[in-house]
Amino acid sequence: MILISGPCVLESRDTVMRIAEALMPYHEDCTKEFYFKASFDKANRTSLDSFRGPGLQEGLKMLQEVKEQFGYKILTDVHDYTQPQAAAEVADVLQIPAFLCRQTDLLLAAAKTSAVVNIKKGQFLAPSAMEHSVEKVLKTRGFEGKVSYENAKKYNVWLTERGTTFGYGNLVVDMRGLKIMREFAPVVFDATHSVQMPASGGATSGGDASFVSYLSRAAAAVGVDGFFFETHFDPSCALSDGPNMIELTKLNALIEQIDAIRSIVE
Repeated sequence: MILISGPCVLESRDTVMRIAEALMPYHEDCTKEFYFKASFDKANRTSLDSFRGPGLQEGLKMLQEVKEQFGYKILTDVHDYTQPQAAAEVADVLQIPAFLCRQTDLLLAAAKTSAVVNIKKGQFLAPSAMEHSVEKVLKTRGFEGKVSYENAKKYNVWLTERGTTFGYGNLVVDMRGLKIMREFAPVVFDATHSVQMPASGGATSGGDASFVSYLSRAAAAVGVDGFFFETHFDPSCALSDGPNMIELTKLNALIEQIDAIRSIVE
């Protein structure tokens, strides 16, 4: 099972290293393919005054330190076509943010690296539309043929579900979309962003982390390739996405439940 976890954004070095150390049991678990996730830049914050992160250069240095100290594989976001080449020198997975999932130049620049390309489904798109984003990466990597789960896996392309816009300031998860997208790529379920309430907190996005466990268990029952959890020792103090994060102390119990459900389904 792919497991992606870490803070939303790179905060202080001490905070990042403390969270990274607490996630070591998942790296050591032979049933998990663990990736440490953190963003060097949150380029789509609601307010100009919101914390964005240390930026590309300093952020990659911090991620490299995490990689060297703990041996983790790294996942981080890229936001424009100038970033993937540098980010791929540290990151094993380049994540395309949901709002940018159709940005051709960004997809192609990420595809030209050796990193896995994880494309988040746009909150505004039907699951079936994501096939075209996968195809852009596959063609750039030299594959000509049918877009399928097997071919996307071979050429290191993933999709991530993170909810669909429902009215104003809310998201819903259509569990049918997980199966639809798995027809043409491995699928990760982003449980914490799926409970986000975009721009519902005035100048910031709100969320309701109490629903993370329910949606995660449902996704495990449907069947996915992995899970994405943003986590923090104290989400109330997190500099980004705190309302939808899961506390580190609650993460293990949820993952045990997911493992149990997956064992039944499989």
